Amino acid sequence: MIEITSWLRIDEDELVEKAARASGPGGQHVNKTSTAIELRFDVANSPSLTDDIKARLTALGGSRMTQEGVLVLFAQGHRSQEMNRQDARERLIELIRRATEKPKPRRPTKPTYSSKLKRLEGKTKRAGVKSMRGKVRSDD
Repeated sequence: MIEITSWLRIDEDELVEKAARASGPGGQHVNKTSTAIELRFDVANSPSLTDDIKARLTALGGSRMTQEGVLVLFAQGHRSQEMNRQDARERLIELIRRATEKPKPRRPTKPTYSSKLKRLEGKTKRAGVKSMRGKVRSDD
């Protein structure tokens, strides 16, 4: 079991890890070893997550989410497969943690009377500046 928060845990069986070849520089080492890790987590069918967490996680996942609701994380920053595996898991845990936080509801507010006056005053001043930029008229 992977502990996300004090009350939320996901089973290791829900994660699918696949090793792949990493791209980028590294010479012979990169060309012959599969150190990159592709971590897949089926958000849509996870029994560990509630519906609201699933919805927030899907939104946070963005382009990393597939059409089927699977979150795909690709880690290739380290030279060792184990460190890339750990990095991918940490990123997944952090994403799920962020999804567990409920957003604070926005309370609609009205602008104060003085802020309205200030805004209109600024607009009047700006209009005066712009009107002075016009063609010069001779009053002969």
